[in-house]
Amino acid sequence: MKRITLPHTDIDAPNVVLGLMRIAEKSDDEIRQLVSAARDVGIDFFDHADVYGGALHECERRFSKALSLTASERAAITIQTKVGIVPDGPYFDFSAEHILESVDGSLAALDTDYIDILLLHRPDALAEPEEIARAFDTLHAAGKVRAFGVSNHTPRQIDLLKKYVHQPLVANQLQLSITHAPIIAQGVAGNMADVTQSITLDGGGIVDYCRVNDITIQAWSPFQAGFFTGTFLGSPQYPALNAVLDRLAKEYGVSPIAIATAWITRHPANMQVVLGTTNPDRVRAAAEGSEIPLTRSEWYELFRAAGYSVP
Repeated sequence: MKRITLPHTDIDAPNVVLGLMRIAEKSDDEIRQLVSAARDVGIDFFDHADVYGGALHECERRFSKALSLTASERAAITIQTKVGIVPDGPYFDFSAEHILESVDGSLAALDTDYIDILLLHRPDALAEPEEIARAFDTLHAAGKVRAFGVSNHTPRQIDLLKKYVHQPLVANQLQLSITHAPIIAQGVAGNMADVTQSITLDGGGIVDYCRVNDITIQAWSPFQAGFFTGTFLGSPQYPALNAVLDRLAKEYGVSPIAIATAWITRHPANMQVVLGTTNPDRVRAAAEGSEIPLTRSEWYELFRAAGYSVP
C-alpha cells in the first residue's frame, strides 16, 4: 500500500481509504470483518460524515459500537468526518453553532476525544467564513479536531475560506472516476473549440489548484459511472472501457477494480481513493491498485475508452 503524508500535517496515510457511509444496516460482526479486511491490506484511514446512515451520526455510532477501540487502537488509525449537510432542512449549515454542535455529536458517536480531519461537506451558499473560522479555532484550541479540509469545493470557495481560516485546508473530497472525470478532462481538452469537455465546470482547474496549494484530493465514488448511477465495472454501457480494464487486469494479475483504482492513484497529484463498498473482498481487490504503475499509454487508453477526447 502506497502511503503519503498529508501536507501541513504529520498524518501518514494510505492512498486508498475506506468510506463508511453504508454500514448502518450491517451487523457488528460484518463491520468488524470489513474493517479487518481494510487493515489487512494497509488501510488505516476511515471516512465518515455526520449524515451517513439515515439518523444523524448513525454510521459513526455503528463503527464505534462494533469496534470498541482501545486508546492505542484509536491512536493507530485516522478518523475523518464531515459536517454541513442538514437533509431535512435547511439543507446546508456552516454556522459556527451547527459546526460545533455536530462535532460534539460526532465525538460522542465515535467515542473518541478527537477527530483527525474535519471536512466541510457540500458548499453552503450562505456560508459566512468568519463564523467557520471561529468554529475551527474553537475546535482546534480544544484539541477536538487536528486538521481541517473541505469536500466538493471550488478554488474560489476555498480561497474565500482561506482569507479567514487560520488552519491549513489539507483535503478536498471530490467525485472522480474514469467515467466521471470532468476535473481532469477539462484540462486535457483546454482551448479546444466545439468540445464540451473543455468547458470549465469547477471554477477554474480544481486539480491544479489543489496541487499548487498542497491540498490532497480525495476521490469519492471511484467506480461510479456518474452521480450514483451505478458502477461502470462490467456495465454493458461501457464495453470499450471494460475491454481495456479486463485486458490490463489480466496483464497485471489483478481484478479490473484494481485497474480502476490505479487510474486514480497513478495521477501525480497523490490523490486518495475513497472506497464506498461494504464487501471485504472488493476492498482487498481495489486496494491492489494502490501501487500499480500504469504507463502513460495505459492511462490515456483508459481515459479515451471512457469516452473522453484527447487532442
